[in-house]
Amino acid sequence: MAGRNAVPEVIWARPERAGRGPRPARSRTDIAAAAVRIADAEGLDAVSMRHVAAELGCGTMSLYNYVPRKEDLYELMVDAISGEHEMWEPSGDWRADMTRVAHQTRALMHRHPWMPRLMSPVYGFSPNALRYLEHCLACLDPLDMPYGTKMELIAMLNGVVTTYVGNELATAERARTLPWSEEQENAMRISYLIGQVSTGAYPRMAAAVTQDAGPIDLEAVFERALSRVLDAFDPARTG
Repeated sequence: MAGRNAVPEVIWARPERAGRGPRPARSRTDIAAAAVRIADAEGLDAVSMRHVAAELGCGTMSLYNYVPRKEDLYELMVDAISGEHEMWEPSGDWRADMTRVAHQTRALMHRHPWMPRLMSPVYGFSPNALRYLEHCLACLDPLDMPYGTKMELIAMLNGVVTTYVGNELATAERARTLPWSEEQENAMRISYLIGQVSTGAYPRMAAAVTQDAGPIDLEAVFERALSRVLDAFDPARTG
């Protein structure tokens, strides 16, 4: 483990391979792709330097010439997935464009279910992440606000998407481990909830349950969450 006096470094500022010698036999793209394949198939916890080396057909120690730390490996993975973001010519409607960005991010996280665990602003300035942020800022050109405020908007929107997808994935994973169906469990829990609020001990919850009777439209909830974040930055709604 590195000591407190270790000097921090950014992997993107390092050469592809440390030290002298012939042209590297591997590239960061190869290494990231191998790690992503493992994570997609087996989950993030299955990603290790040893497993990635085996996937590439090389020795574990040789991999450290390219990726000094597992943390760097994670950063390469996040950058690789950031490269899947579609870039388009901004439409001039910043709300529509940012809603499209949010939906694209949600789909990307469902393709790579381990992604929410690695979402961190620390990884936000890799090459592909920078291209993504530049695209988002271009979409926000019609919004007359300082760039710092626009960066806050992007961060908040990503936070909503990450949290929402994280809950979706956790719910789906839990459902796979249950000895009964998700519908059966929901019916049982709703029955219990109705019994509790019917006692009169929770009048506000009783009113909420009565007003919101019926199945929850999760897609509509997601759309409202996005809209409320955008509303907070929309001069037409806050002015």
